[in-house]
Amino acid sequence: MVTEQVLAALDAAVVRRRDGLAHSDVLSGYWSLTKPEVNFLIAVTAAAGFWMGAPASFAHFPWTSLLHTLVGTVLVASGAATLNQLIELRFDAQMRRTARRPLVSRRIEPSHALWFGISLSVIGTIYLAVTTYALASLLSILTLLGYLFLYTPLKRKTPLCTLIGALPGATPPLIGRAAVCGRLDSNAWLLSAIIFLWQFPHFMAIAWMYREDYARAGYLVLPSGKSKDRFAAWQALVPSLALLGVALVPAIRGGSGIVYLAGALVLGIAFLCYSARFAFRMSAVSARQLLFASILYIPVLFALLALGKK
Repeated sequence: MVTEQVLAALDAAVVRRRDGLAHSDVLSGYWSLTKPEVNFLIAVTAAAGFWMGAPASFAHFPWTSLLHTLVGTVLVASGAATLNQLIELRFDAQMRRTARRPLVSRRIEPSHALWFGISLSVIGTIYLAVTTYALASLLSILTLLGYLFLYTPLKRKTPLCTLIGALPGATPPLIGRAAVCGRLDSNAWLLSAIIFLWQFPHFMAIAWMYREDYARAGYLVLPSGKSKDRFAAWQALVPSLALLGVALVPAIRGGSGIVYLAGALVLGIAFLCYSARFAFRMSAVSARQLLFASILYIPVLFALLALGKK
């Protein structure tokens, strides 16, 4: 009798442990659907746009409004990431790099992901409209629609999808600026231009590293045939060169000091060198180095910009 009670207790403990692990796996699946690593960069760029439009004085800085802006922006971005994975479910299943995503691995049901993505998107846009300015909410809606219904389907149509996708990808600084000012100015568009140019070498490194995966799933992010390497090289090198000049404009216009000027120059030259190495010596190593450099570039550059604001 005692043995049976012990065994029953052990069985119950095993069931609770399995239920706990399953619950944890589902939560991690929903978290993964939002693409938190991408949201970090989105939050950084939105915060930069907000910071550059806000009062310079810490005493009068609208910290609560900044928090509202980041929450709303990340909610919309999370919804867009979830819906994007739902749209591309069939193709993600054909790629090694995406084979473990929650929808592909069936950790999350597609119907649940649909409502999750829609809910995040709707809540995020309403949240921005209520807590900041209507323009910020409108920009978030346009970004969502452009990402899902222009960039996502074009990835299977033309290598120019990168150009189209870079447009909604460059809007977070505009959202941040609109959230604090209710309008856009030349400084907001300048930050957006930096993000726009940065995306090309960043994505070319990813596209080249996983070119076989993309081709297997029918994505045309790179041209077929021998022109593939030349296309990736130009897409990485030319925007990096332009980025070096554009990133110096805030200092040239007097909006930032000598520290930002020196930092932007060093970062830009280093980023250009990694892009050139990738362009002229295409390999898995040079692509990974360029990708790593691109991930570091934006947070460091915008941190210098924020610290050097006049």
